[in-house]
Amino acid sequence: MTSQPLDVLVVEDDPAIHRFLRNTLTVQGYKVHEVSTGRDALTAIRESRPQLIVLDLGLADMDGMDLIAHVRALSPVPILVLSSRSDEPGKVMALDLGADDYITKPFGVDEFMARVRAALRHRLIAQGSPPIVKTGALVVDLVHRTVTHGNDEIRLSPKEYDILRELVVHAGKVLTHRHLLRVAWGDEEVDVQYLRVYVRQLRQKIETSPDQPRYIVTEPGVGYRLQILD
Repeated sequence: MTSQPLDVLVVEDDPAIHRFLRNTLTVQGYKVHEVSTGRDALTAIRESRPQLIVLDLGLADMDGMDLIAHVRALSPVPILVLSSRSDEPGKVMALDLGADDYITKPFGVDEFMARVRAALRHRLIAQGSPPIVKTGALVVDLVHRTVTHGNDEIRLSPKEYDILRELVVHAGKVLTHRHLLRVAWGDEEVDVQYLRVYVRQLRQKIETSPDQPRYIVTEPGVGYRLQILD
């Protein structure tokens, strides 16, 4: 709970999910504003300037993808998308359009709140561009381009560093394969297998157990995210 609760805009036309999200967020100390159409969502964003948007893509009056594009033209507010289990192309498209994260239905309270905190944390990091980002024992100094894990300095190739830096700057956000290929290779049409090779090399260098990564987490069929650990 905080003395000045953060405003969350829930864009959802299913009454049952509306109630679940409202109750979950309210109990956690958030102020919830609810709408059921894309048109009302755009009005609410202009008038109330929420700190987070929870968006179900299946709206009656507007395609959810179009709404993401409209929101991004208005505001950098974090967008957490609710998605169906089998819709990997939809997840990728939503992220490429500017969504910060997605959560797959059905989901529980703990998972939902973890994604809410991650989306809010990512936006703070991206806006503030902190020179040093720490997650667990991993420390990345974006000014001096150094990476340490515990007391050990990690030597990375230029491309490995480019990939890690992008994940760090957007910590908590899922970055699609296409996004990372564009950043590291300058061409999103490069074979994604090259990216997988470099991510595997990165994990070998920064993870204690590369086969069970704690920092660079795979989002199957979509991309990768850097988790922020205490």
